[in-house]
Amino acid sequence: MHDGCAGNVTSGQDVVNKLRAMGFEGGMLPDPLELPCHHCGEKLTMITYEYHCPRCGAVHGVTPCHAFDAQYVRCAGPGY
Repeated sequence: MHDGCAGNVTSGQDVVNKLRAMGFEGGMLPDPLELPCHHCGEKLTMITYEYHCPRCGAVHGVTPCHAFDAQYVRCAGPGY
């Protein structure tokens, strides 16, 4: 069952798992998000719901409900 925005997805791995389960990982964000990589600090311009840091390979994710604000981006870690 789809739990919408009310789901318990607090960790980076939870966010990325939810994106993958719903098939959103490759979807384009409404607007790009500028943020530092949560693992290595590299400046990122996140354009998809799941995004990989080109420097360290850390996987970042944000759910569609929160894709308007970089504060909701979570890091699942390198190579996740």
